[in-house]
Amino acid sequence: MTTTSTQTPRPAHLGHGLRVRHLTMMGLGSAIGAGLFLGTGAGIATAGPAILISYCIAGIVVVLVMRMLGEMGSAIPASGSFSHYARIGIGPWAGFVMGWLYWALLIMVIGAEITGASAIMHSWLPAVPQWVIALVIVGFFAAVNLARVANFGEFEFWFALIKVAVIIGFLILGVLLIFGLMPGTDPVGLTNVLGHDGFLPNGIAGIAAGLLIVAFAFGGIEIVTIAAAESRDPERSIGIAVRSVIWRISVFYIGSVAVMVFLLPWNSESLAQSPFVSVLSLANIPGVAGFMEFVVVVALLSAYNAQIYATSRMAYSLSSRGDGPRILTRLSANDVPIYGVSLSVFFSLVSVVLIWWLPDTLLGILLNAVGASLLVIWIFIAVSQLRLRPRLEREGKLPLRMWAFPYLTWFTLVLLGGLIMLMLTDTTAREQLISTAALCLILTALAFLNERRQGRNRDEPAANAVRS
Repeated sequence: MTTTSTQTPRPAHLGHGLRVRHLTMMGLGSAIGAGLFLGTGAGIATAGPAILISYCIAGIVVVLVMRMLGEMGSAIPASGSFSHYARIGIGPWAGFVMGWLYWALLIMVIGAEITGASAIMHSWLPAVPQWVIALVIVGFFAAVNLARVANFGEFEFWFALIKVAVIIGFLILGVLLIFGLMPGTDPVGLTNVLGHDGFLPNGIAGIAAGLLIVAFAFGGIEIVTIAAAESRDPERSIGIAVRSVIWRISVFYIGSVAVMVFLLPWNSESLAQSPFVSVLSLANIPGVAGFMEFVVVVALLSAYNAQIYATSRMAYSLSSRGDGPRILTRLSANDVPIYGVSLSVFFSLVSVVLIWWLPDTLLGILLNAVGASLLVIWIFIAVSQLRLRPRLEREGKLPLRMWAFPYLTWFTLVLLGGLIMLMLTDTTAREQLISTAALCLILTALAFLNERRQGRNRDEPAANAVRS
C-alpha cells in the first residue's frame, strides 16, 4: 500500500479571500441549479408523488457524502479536496483518476450550462445569434474568475442569494396555497398525493426510475471543500459551511418537491414542462413565467461561474502534485491559477463553436456525456474516508466527525452500490455507466504511466549522483 503524508498540500500561494458566507452560498448555489428548477418535473412524471421517496434516498446519500467530505476537509484543507484525499487515503493513482474525472465532468457541465443559458437569452433577443450571446457570457465570466478570489466569492454569493430567496419565497407561497390561505383558494388536502392512481402510480419501479433522475441533481455541493482552501480559516470555515449546506439543501429540495406534488396532479403536462411556473400560476401572480426564466438563467450562470472556479483549482492541485502540466500551477498577480482558468475558458469557447454548429442537439449530447461520473466520485470519497479516519484519529485532526463511523460510511457504499444496480436495469443509464467505466479505465492507465514517469524522474538525479 502506498502511504502518503496527510500534511500535503494546502496551497501556499493561492488567495485566501473567501469567507464562510461565500462558501455556504457557493455550496447552495452550485446544487440549486436547472436540475431543481426544470428537472423536478421529469422526476414527478416518472414516479408520481412517490418521487418524494426518491428525493429522500438521494438526499440521505448526499448528506452522508458531504459529512465525510467535511470531516476530511476540516482536517486537511486542500484545493484538490477529494482528489487529494483519495491520493493519500487510497494511493496516487486514485487521486489522479478522481481529479481528472471530476475535471472532465465539470468541463462537460460547463458546456451544458452555457448552452442552456444562451438558449433562453436568445429567446429574449432573437436578433442576436445564440453563439454570440454564449461568447459574451464566456468573456464576462473569464474576467470574473481572473480577478481576486474575494471578488469571485462576492459575485457568486449574490448570484446564489437570488436563487435561495426564490426557493424560500416559493416554499412560503406553496404552504399558503396548500392550506388555502391565499385569496380565492381552498385547502387541497391529500387529493393530489393520494388521488390519480394513488401515491405509487408506477409502483416501486417508478421510485427506482425517479431515483436515477434525481440522484445527480445534488451534484455541485462538493465545491465547498474545494473552495475552503482559499478561505481565511479553512479548518473552521469548512465545518460551518458543510453543516449549513447539508440541512438547507435537504429542506429546499424535498420541500419544493413536496409543494409540487401537493398542489398539482402528478400527471399534469404543465408540471412536467415547468414545475415552478405551474405552481406559482395557481397564485395568479402576473409575469411569473418570465420571472422564472430569469431565475433559471441566473441559476445556470451561477453554476457556470462556480464550475470555472472548481475546474481551475482542481487542475492547479493536480499539476502541483505532478499529475498535470506544470504550467497549470502558474499564478497571476491576483494569486489566481491563470492557465487553469484559461484552460476552462478555452473549453467554454469550444462549446460556443459547437453551439454554432449544433444549436439544437448540443445540450443532450453533453448531458449524456456526463454519465455516472458523479457516482464514481462519491464512491471514492467514501472509500477515502474509511481509509483516512484511523490516521486522522491517531494524529488528533478531527474537528468535524462523520456520524457513527464506520457503519454509516459502509451504509453509504451499499446505497451507492444499489444505485449502480438500478442503472444497469435502465438502457440509457447503463450506456452512461459503461462510458464512465471506460473513461475510468483510461484514466487509471494514464495514472500508472504518470507514476512510472515520475519514478524515472526521481531516479535519474540519484543515478547521476552515484556516477559522479
